[in-house]
Amino acid sequence: MTAADGLFWLLIALSALTSLLSAVAGAGGGAVLIAVLALVLPAAAVIPVHGLVQMGSNVGRSALARQHIDWATVAWFVPFGLLGTFLGSLLLVQLPPQILQLCIAVFLLYLSWGPALPRVVLGRSGLAMGGLITGFISLFVGASGPVVAAFIKARFANRMTTVATFAATMSMQHAPKALVFGLAGFAFQDWLLLIGAMTGAGLLGTYVGLHWLKRISNQRFNQAFKWIITLLAVRLLWVALQALIPALPGVAS
Repeated sequence: MTAADGLFWLLIALSALTSLLSAVAGAGGGAVLIAVLALVLPAAAVIPVHGLVQMGSNVGRSALARQHIDWATVAWFVPFGLLGTFLGSLLLVQLPPQILQLCIAVFLLYLSWGPALPRVVLGRSGLAMGGLITGFISLFVGASGPVVAAFIKARFANRMTTVATFAATMSMQHAPKALVFGLAGFAFQDWLLLIGAMTGAGLLGTYVGLHWLKRISNQRFNQAFKWIITLLAVRLLWVALQALIPALPGVAS
């Protein structure tokens, strides 16, 4: 087996494990996946490949947990998310992501450890603004999932509703990426085998993860969700600070 074959099967296994993580803990899988893809794939392929694989994983999770989806949330969040993606596509250039990363990290930490969001933020206007912002940033930072997950988690106490509604919103947020990057000239046909295999593995991971999710309590789910979001926020802070402050460890001189 060549190194390329080994990497192919490693990414398939990783897709299954990260989908399982998102199904059980409510978030985190997409962020882990894109972090690894950024290490092994060409830079131009990372976000398009990640977006299609995540779309497949979330569509599968939505289908398997469809009875728990809060469709009112989806109805307000998704259209504005699509609008945000469209606005982002008009600016599809390599923008410095550090400020976005810092803002996202602070927001995630606030949602995890700060006081509850005001009702107006969790209402229709808040959902519309949340969809618009996350749809926009998804084209530039790739893994906007933690922000969407934390925002939706703030609305629901039930773990199944949180996971199912998050999957439904992300399914529709990832979908436009194929069109946007296709129009921008990305050659999806060169990556279809990898995308298809990773999507299939993700569906398997989702199926197993949802069965595990049914066996844990809302309290344990909430604790796991909070710490995963916190770790993702800390990682974003560190990555952003490494780019902004060259003296920090891990930054090339």
